[in-house]
Amino acid sequence: MKTIIEPFRIKSVEPIRMSTHDERVVCLKEAHYNLFAIPSQDVMIDLLTDSGTGAMSSEQWAAIMRGDESYAGAPSWFRFRDVMVDITGIENVLPTHQGRASERLLVEVMIGHGNAGIGKIVPNNAHFDTTRANIEHSGCTTIDLLTPEGQDPSTDAPFKGNMDLGALEALLSERADDVPFVMVTVTCNSIGGQPVSLENIKGVRAICDRFNKPFFLDACRFAENAWFIKQREAGQGDRPVEDIAREMFDLCDGATISAKKDGIVNIGGVLLFRDKTLFDATSNLLILTEGYMTYGGLAGRDLDAMAVGFREVLREDYLRYRIRSTEYLGEKLLEAGIEIVRPAGGHAIYIDAAAFCPHIPSHEFPGQALACALYEEGGIRSCEIGSVMMGEHAHMELVRLAIPRRTYTQSHIDYVIEIILEVHKRASSLVGYRITEGPEALRHFTAKFEPIKQAAPTC
Repeated sequence: MKTIIEPFRIKSVEPIRMSTHDERVVCLKEAHYNLFAIPSQDVMIDLLTDSGTGAMSSEQWAAIMRGDESYAGAPSWFRFRDVMVDITGIENVLPTHQGRASERLLVEVMIGHGNAGIGKIVPNNAHFDTTRANIEHSGCTTIDLLTPEGQDPSTDAPFKGNMDLGALEALLSERADDVPFVMVTVTCNSIGGQPVSLENIKGVRAICDRFNKPFFLDACRFAENAWFIKQREAGQGDRPVEDIAREMFDLCDGATISAKKDGIVNIGGVLLFRDKTLFDATSNLLILTEGYMTYGGLAGRDLDAMAVGFREVLREDYLRYRIRSTEYLGEKLLEAGIEIVRPAGGHAIYIDAAAFCPHIPSHEFPGQALACALYEEGGIRSCEIGSVMMGEHAHMELVRLAIPRRTYTQSHIDYVIEIILEVHKRASSLVGYRITEGPEALRHFTAKFEPIKQAAPTC
């Protein structure tokens, strides 16, 4: 059938407060034009992130009720661990409170703390914000090695998240001693939620083997990436998604995972190591800052919810609905002449803000201008992924519309489309923004902005 229905029924609802345009103008000003600072009750459709914002299933809520609250070695831990080992094949599993905690621990054990990373470099297809910040906090340099099509929003290629294998080999040939490990992000969030092919992951593995370098996945959306492989890569169409995901993990030495994405929970993360020595060293760090290694800063009920969620995310009826519902939003925008990163990403649609607002230069943050306009027009909260978030590392000027899992219906998405079209009609009237206050790292979370007033017309 052409219509892909939601493979679930809704048992509980949360009311949405219908704000007015005037109220939203005030909210924006009080938040200093940073959408992270707007209270969620003042947001009508929240597409800021898909991280921890999805709806849990009845089975997950049941798992929460049977969760065991024990400091060490609770049955919840063993249920969670067994699921992760079964899915990934990696025996050494550490729970954390979220993905950035996994990243911090990985950096400290692989690079060191303080300024231990000075002179070192970590390549990735494209680092996301917290990954880059955690690595650079050690003094290390990050580098993105995307293929050319991954840096062009209008190119319609099946695996735009692929790493440039030639560039990786050249980097390691020149600076192998300075590279503590290699990462690949699946799917690749910062360039449009684009997938990485199995062939490309195998290529990265082969290069890492030649140079004796550990290879880690940023696997926050591993199930969505596996679904894209099944749909788009030659020879993969008849394989179960679980088998494809397992092969992805078989090719790496470990992984960081935010369970708030493809674990479909509101809190939680995972850190995986194939090497027992690295696992033991990281376990001691985890005890220092997160909690004992059988709960990692989480309650037992959270571990049980994760165990169920990581099973549910691999169901093909769910993935078919998930990816198709995202595609629907992208198709409607393209039909209206609005440029997006093509093809549609797995978890989000990324509007090309540079094309939407061609009169606003990058240093005046066209993505921020568009994101603020969407909120003012219709109470939609989105996320700038461009020169605000990525600074000098920005590949494009984008606005991400991240779709929370199992949360919004098609009528909500149709409303989002209507609001975007309304803003598009007056795109030429949007103005740029300047940062008035903000930190050096991860400035998009807390920076304050002000609109740049247009010069008065001269006679």
